[in-house]
Amino acid sequence: METLEFQSEARQLLQLMIHSIYSNKDTFLRELVSNASDALDKLRLETFRDKDLTADTSDLHIAIDVDREQRTLTVRDNGIGMTRDEVIGLIGTIAKSGTAEFLRKLRESQDAAGSQDLIGQFGIGFYSTFMVADRVTLVTRHPRSAEGVRWESTGESTYTIEDVADAPQGTSVTLHLKPADAEDNLPDYTSTAKITEIVKRYADFITWPIRLLPERGEDGEPKTVNSRKALWARPSSEVTEDEYAEFYRHVSHDWNKPLETIRMQAEGTFEYQALLFIPSQAPIDLFMRDAKRGVQLYVKRVFIMDDCEELMPEYLRFVKGVVDAQDLSLNVSREILQQDRQIQLMRRRLVKKVLSTVKTMMTERPEDYATFWREFGRAVKEGLLNDVENRDAILAVCSFHSTHDAEGQTTLAQYVERMKQDQQHIYYMTGESRAAVENSPHLEALRAKGYEVLVLTDPVDEMWVDAVPEFDGKQFQSVAKGQVDLETEEEKAQAQEREKDYADLLAWMTTALEEKVKQVRLSSRLTTSPACVVGDAHDLTPTLEKMYRAMGQELPPVKRILELNPTHPLVTGLHKAFTEREDRAGLAETVELLHGMALLAEGGELTDPSRFVRVLSEHLQRSL
Repeated sequence: METLEFQSEARQLLQLMIHSIYSNKDTFLRELVSNASDALDKLRLETFRDKDLTADTSDLHIAIDVDREQRTLTVRDNGIGMTRDEVIGLIGTIAKSGTAEFLRKLRESQDAAGSQDLIGQFGIGFYSTFMVADRVTLVTRHPRSAEGVRWESTGESTYTIEDVADAPQGTSVTLHLKPADAEDNLPDYTSTAKITEIVKRYADFITWPIRLLPERGEDGEPKTVNSRKALWARPSSEVTEDEYAEFYRHVSHDWNKPLETIRMQAEGTFEYQALLFIPSQAPIDLFMRDAKRGVQLYVKRVFIMDDCEELMPEYLRFVKGVVDAQDLSLNVSREILQQDRQIQLMRRRLVKKVLSTVKTMMTERPEDYATFWREFGRAVKEGLLNDVENRDAILAVCSFHSTHDAEGQTTLAQYVERMKQDQQHIYYMTGESRAAVENSPHLEALRAKGYEVLVLTDPVDEMWVDAVPEFDGKQFQSVAKGQVDLETEEEKAQAQEREKDYADLLAWMTTALEEKVKQVRLSSRLTTSPACVVGDAHDLTPTLEKMYRAMGQELPPVKRILELNPTHPLVTGLHKAFTEREDRAGLAETVELLHGMALLAEGGELTDPSRFVRVLSEHLQRSL
């Protein structure tokens, strides 16, 4: 026998578990039954994968054994079991379960119910046993191991572990229960009625039989207390919203209700059933690189794999649920899935169903859609980059901020409906914040004409706008890149005359600023500001350039274009001074200041702020 210390975070967690007050301590049994069900799923899967594995799968089940005299409760399964190293790794340490984040959330939680709901979310359900038990004993044996392992702890700083020779296949967890205490919301868990109630509430849909001992049925056999009928196989008219919500909690470990439930049943040459859920809240790891994603895959009710990424694209990684296929091979692997034509067909249909459901939500339940977009919009927009087949459907369910409404968002269909009669493009501008975009000089001429501009501030917006050419026949047009055609024929004729008049000044300024800009030209997008900087049609935006550099990618410097407002007094004065003076040294500094002001106006950064301040101070001094 060895006596080992818990990992430090595990010790903290145990103390919080034991001494925190939870409104519903039934959580512990939900977690133990869920762990037992997973162990049975894994054993069945392992026997399909490894034909040499010697394991008894003739009567896979979960047993809950209540001993009122000894005040013990044992949850037993004959599933995959654990080796000694796995016991130490999975129970002695829980670093992989996001424990630090759990502890932070637990301390921040203001109410007891909120605290207990976090347990399943972070995959540390085994530790919830110490809420109801003074001592916990675990005995387990993996089918490949000749000997079993016994683990025991009182929930303090240490635990013991030893080999046992006669352990059966699987895992049993025995809880030496604390006395019932109504004031502490601690029920009597030796009551078979109470155990039956918890199983019915939390685990009725689990396909493995859950037998309650020493209860017996009319036939004298151990009493099975769960219905075992797969929820997705039952007619929707027979399933309640509460049952859907509980099933969602089981597959997602999110204890909020789902925002939307999606059922699918495909018949014909290739049959499958799907029960999918859209959460009401984004998980904390939605944008973490190593976050698990995908739905559960079953074949003829037999569990095949968790997190089946092949059935759901990455931009819909928040979708949870199960898909039960009838015609796939039971020994299917991830490698086979990637090439399987039927899997690809299922994936296409599932994606179309999810997107069409969101579109229906948008029109029929706008408040739920607003929740969906707030939580998952950034992820959905990733699909505009890599799912060309569904790009139009994705665009149809997207919402964006725009200059039309200071608070709300708009769909592209609503934008197109509001377009001016002479408007040809869907105008947009990307930036780091809404305030930065709305105060940008690039919007001046569009505002003057009453054109609406989409305000795109998510990092992914910088990427997809270059990949998506149009919506509903209308081209996307950046107001900060390329030429923006806003002039009438008469205004264009006047602009051509100005170009000739300003040609020498523009050429001289281009030379004077050659290290900073690629060109200086007159602007049609400015009405009140003297100047602005814009990119060529295919240049990287400053924000995108920063993103690439932050990721460690070396990029050649991107020179932009300085545009001048020929009607602004500062620009007309500069033109007049240029034509009348031969000494251009002072004017060069004015040009430098003009370029710096344009950069600052769009929220950009000066290459040499101290020089800019010095030159500005000298000019102000001379004007006094």
